[in-house]
Amino acid sequence: MPLTLDKQHACFGGTVGYYSHPSTTCNCDMRFAVFVPPQAEAGPVPVLFYLSGLTCTEDNFTSKAGAQRYAAEQGLMLVAPDTSPRGESIPDEAEAWDFGVGAGFYVDATESPWSTHYNLYSYVVNELPELIAQEFAVRRDRMGILGHSMGGHGALVCGLRNPDLFKSISAFAPIAAPSQCPWGQKAFTGYLGTDTERWKAYDATELVKEQAQKDRTILIDQGTADPFLKQNQLLPDVFAEACEKAGQPLILRMQPDYDHSYFFIASFMADHLRHHADVLTKG
Repeated sequence: MPLTLDKQHACFGGTVGYYSHPSTTCNCDMRFAVFVPPQAEAGPVPVLFYLSGLTCTEDNFTSKAGAQRYAAEQGLMLVAPDTSPRGESIPDEAEAWDFGVGAGFYVDATESPWSTHYNLYSYVVNELPELIAQEFAVRRDRMGILGHSMGGHGALVCGLRNPDLFKSISAFAPIAAPSQCPWGQKAFTGYLGTDTERWKAYDATELVKEQAQKDRTILIDQGTADPFLKQNQLLPDVFAEACEKAGQPLILRMQPDYDHSYFFIASFMADHLRHHADVLTKG
């Protein structure tokens, strides 16, 4: 599969590269960024996938989260894909920032015209990990996933549904019960249709009821000053209640005064990378 390196920067003894490639899953070119830690020069390293939120690209996390310093210390590769297909042939809701381009919601769309290109779930759990394993020095058996907001929703869903692939999970301010909030209801109706039974496959609160991973702990950080928390878009308490009933170990930390921004993410990124490193780099 052709992989194009669009630009590269030296960073904390390793490199940050921005790549593009033709995706068979999304039927268009897709983009992602990779931080390769210095430890990769000596052999394969664990890899951590980061899923970004609404309106973001592969660059938001890569340039704002401050993750590379900690990834270099822990010997973790970081992979940040784009949040949706893009291009002149890609359908979009031009006046909607929370649906269409920049808002793929990490589902495999079933509704026209979205189903042709909007297959972010399969891209994240199948095509992208395979491409990374082919092109970079990574441990296929040591992969984790985290994300923010819409990407936090994606990380929870991808992690819960694929425990053999993703050994560790964490999230910042995830859309934790999308079937019960306006963002999720809008996206699921548009991408998946009105049959709410289909939605359950992409709702972490529903998934954990049957697919709890009792041998691993999920870490979630949520800012108390997050405006989307107050608008009932995120619903961490609903997810926490479902986890408690299902026996899913969860650390939910409500962080006073923090909002939804990358200032919040950067403040607790070190904790999240340690959470993943404790699983992915030991043994």
